[in-house]
Amino acid sequence: MKKKIVSLLLVLLFGTSQLSYAAYSPVKLYDDVWRIVEYKYVDQDNNAQEWDSWRHKYDNVIVTQEDAYVAIDTMLASLNDPYTRFLPPDEFKEENESIKGTLNGIGIQISVKDNVLTVIAPIEDTPAEKAGLKANDKILKIDGASTKGMTTKEASDKIRGKEGTQVKLLIKRGNEEKTFVVTRAVITLKAISAKPPEGVKIDENLGYIRLSTFLNKNATKEMTDILGTLSDKEGYILDLRSNPGGLLTNAILISDLFLNGGRIVSTVDRDGYKETQEASEDVFTNKPLVILINEGSASASEILSGALKDNKRAVIVGTKSFGKGLVQEINKLPDGSGVNVTIQKYLTPNGTDINKKGITPDVEVKITEEDVKKKVDPQIAKAQEVLQQLIEEKQLTLK
Repeated sequence: MKKKIVSLLLVLLFGTSQLSYAAYSPVKLYDDVWRIVEYKYVDQDNNAQEWDSWRHKYDNVIVTQEDAYVAIDTMLASLNDPYTRFLPPDEFKEENESIKGTLNGIGIQISVKDNVLTVIAPIEDTPAEKAGLKANDKILKIDGASTKGMTTKEASDKIRGKEGTQVKLLIKRGNEEKTFVVTRAVITLKAISAKPPEGVKIDENLGYIRLSTFLNKNATKEMTDILGTLSDKEGYILDLRSNPGGLLTNAILISDLFLNGGRIVSTVDRDGYKETQEASEDVFTNKPLVILINEGSASASEILSGALKDNKRAVIVGTKSFGKGLVQEINKLPDGSGVNVTIQKYLTPNGTDINKKGITPDVEVKITEEDVKKKVDPQIAKAQEVLQQLIEEKQLTLK
């Protein structure tokens, strides 16, 4: 199958300069990060910051590499953008390893939402999920330390650790507070599974596909493989619930599998330049499709569900998604560190900016605590009902 994705900017890893690490001064490191933000950040006003004032602010203070790291963190924090962040060498290495499919930690995606450290989603089949952590849980303390004012990076540093060690999280869920003790492990990121949630039965003629992350670089291949395995099914349920996102590449390529032409997504940069990604006419499957989303479906999940919803290719069932409509670029620095910078916002095919708004499902179905206790899933039940109706309508059309 031939796929054409034109001028796609996903993850750009800047090559290191010809300067040796020893010759790369801490002040130069700080200045390089300043310049990357100056020339690439999505908002030309840098979120109303006087960005020039930061350039030489610490020239007489930065002596060591650690000095530079602290100064960079302080500078980036002024943007009030949790997605633009600095990664020291060890964290940058971990992020790249996660793209390859592994990471160390408890298997959780977090962000600062409304000034509170919040769980975007636990990754499927990880210590975090097994411990019972859920999307939209508020993390109040990590090992007894308050998360108030804590950045995503600082929180990640505290949550990560050696395999077999434990981390204690004080969680607020609704009006209740509860402590979770989670054992860290080596996390293998599995993008695709055909196994439904425990206790849930899928109708014989339907295919269930759980896509838990877009971060794994093999996600698109895994999707084509599972669609091949389930080729005898009459329609598919694509479960994106609690999928925190990942690589934009995967969102576009997977969208393309289900579309016969049409717009997938548009990105808009700081200069207002709009670039649109179009689907090829080489559709992989045109069978009826229902997509499940919830408040933990973010970023790439919203690109995929938005593309298929706006193109009337799928019916969306569940609850409103997270609302992350921004694109980050990963920049590698000569000392082995890196900086993730928000460089674009994205729009759904209909031109909708979903940032901080989310995608509203076509059919809203909530899951209650009672449903969880009884191990029933009304969202999947409704998805099967809707999908059977779509299959019946298609069969009538073909007659």
